[in-house]
Amino acid sequence: MAETPASILLIDDHPLLRRGIKQLIELEPDMNVAGEANSGAEGIELALKLEPDLILMDLNMPEMDGIEALRKLREHNISSRIIMFTVSDQEDDVVAALRAGADGYLLKDMEPEDMIAQLHQAAVGKLVISDRLTTLLAEALRSNKPQKSSRPDYDSLTPREKDILKLIAEGLSNKMIGRKLDISDGTVKVHVKHLLKKLNLRSRVEVAVWAVEEGLHRG
Repeated sequence: MAETPASILLIDDHPLLRRGIKQLIELEPDMNVAGEANSGAEGIELALKLEPDLILMDLNMPEMDGIEALRKLREHNISSRIIMFTVSDQEDDVVAALRAGADGYLLKDMEPEDMIAQLHQAAVGKLVISDRLTTLLAEALRSNKPQKSSRPDYDSLTPREKDILKLIAEGLSNKMIGRKLDISDGTVKVHVKHLLKKLNLRSRVEVAVWAVEEGLHRG
């Protein structure tokens, strides 16, 4: 149990939905809603001010959609974990969000208790994706494999990179990986950059999906 509740910022242009999610979250002793925004622009402003642990953000919003807001937040190097929360289960949207730096992708039609469980996972550094999207994501990654290599080369990784790959597959953030391996966040970041290049993969999400498919996350 965390010593202080995980702070969450809600960014969604539907007040009724925000209210419902806020009520659910406030029933949890280890989570609290730090702020609410009804647009991407307002969300960015609040995120930079509040620096919440988690940001739960809608994909489809007027003026600035969730992907654009996500990119702008990452450009500001915000450390918050950002979870897209949307009705869209389209492959293009899922892949675009994750490649833009999302730490998860949850669908609005999920059961309330499942959403809360996923937020708990996200709060401790895990990657969260709605169950029915994992197969879709794996298919998308398979169809977009780099041409210069038919498959990522696991044997090209150093022992340390292999350790980090397994922890990425478990959904751990750089901070959590560093803590587990007793190395700095910056060192983890360098290792992640190197292993992405060696495996010809574009994001840690692609690494996680590939590693799970290959069974590399076990043992």
